[in-house]
Amino acid sequence: MAERVVLAYSGGLDTSVAVRWLIENEGVEVVAVAVNVGQSAERGGEDWDAIRTRALAAGAVEAVVVDARTEMAEDFCVPALQANARYEGKYPLVSALSRPVIVRHLVAEARRHGASAVAHGCTGKGNDQVRFEVGTRALAPDLKIYAPARVWGLSREDCVELAAKWEIPITVTKDKLYSIDDNLWGKAIECGAIEDPWAPAPDDVYTLTRATETEPVEVIVGFESGVPVALDGQSLDPEPLIATLGRIAGSRGFGRLDMVENRRVGIKSREVYECPAALSLIMAHADLEDLTLERDLHHEKARLEPRWAELVYDGLWFSPLKSALDAFIAQSQRHVTGEVRLRFAPPGTCTVVGRRSPVALYDHDLATYDASDSFRHADAEGFVRLWGLGVATWSARQGPGAENRS
Repeated sequence: MAERVVLAYSGGLDTSVAVRWLIENEGVEVVAVAVNVGQSAERGGEDWDAIRTRALAAGAVEAVVVDARTEMAEDFCVPALQANARYEGKYPLVSALSRPVIVRHLVAEARRHGASAVAHGCTGKGNDQVRFEVGTRALAPDLKIYAPARVWGLSREDCVELAAKWEIPITVTKDKLYSIDDNLWGKAIECGAIEDPWAPAPDDVYTLTRATETEPVEVIVGFESGVPVALDGQSLDPEPLIATLGRIAGSRGFGRLDMVENRRVGIKSREVYECPAALSLIMAHADLEDLTLERDLHHEKARLEPRWAELVYDGLWFSPLKSALDAFIAQSQRHVTGEVRLRFAPPGTCTVVGRRSPVALYDHDLATYDASDSFRHADAEGFVRLWGLGVATWSARQGPGAENRS
């Protein structure tokens, strides 16, 4: 019996060719697994029946479609939001969040179909090969890994010709303007004209953040323990909430990023992202934390957030350090409850214009300068003197001019 391999299948040219290439060159049976993590929201979603048909036409013995949108939202987007996660302070981990979702299902399907290996369509230059392979080895170190695009030496033109030769129903041309990956949390675009970091990104790359509405709008986002649960008072689960807020923000042109980032493999890459929901939710969540987190906890969490984002970007979702940081972040979210009012205005701004919480640490009577002020001003003199005592002692004994004062 031939070895069975479970392939992470997108339905595109590369993974469709990979199905047949693995059969022809490795002598294996291929089970294609397509995972719906909210792709192509601007087009109403992928045609999953067509994707399954395409995989079977390419030679897969089975084609599985998994609807993981709720899982993506609740188990991956929400933790990223609670961590205010942005790699290098900018990128909200769009592709990096979906890869462990897909890995989880690849391993599950490998067990279900008796496969001894998994496969992916990533090249040797990108981050995703790291995320797929490290994640797989964390969950199932016994599984072998095939990466045909790393070894086959095929150009896009070669792949188009092979798809035609093998009668795989792909409607593509040899000209590929951009490489696009999208999910519920946003959209990543690279290649083509984007590879010149001096040139502005062509306007046609943007599909989620076109300012189709001309008037500003305010939206109230409700949180309970760091989880977004409502828009304008209407209770929503995370998946529809993220999708709805993304449409509102994107229709005012908000959510674009244009950056040069450091890939895990050691090269710099110019990337363009559209993340209207992710960026607006992170803004709202971080602002609510300003209101509800105790000072030292707030500062320490802010120090650890970049590390959490870096771990996820580097493919270490399933790692002991990530798990330990998760526990810290979960504890920090106990009282991150309240509402934040966001104002979206074309052509592309989002501003926090209000926040409130039943457990806010903001005390008006302590903060105000009017007659209701309850702050004990007389206590400040002793506090300031003791706070600066060490510096005063140093200055007297060792500071500039100390020798002239002895």
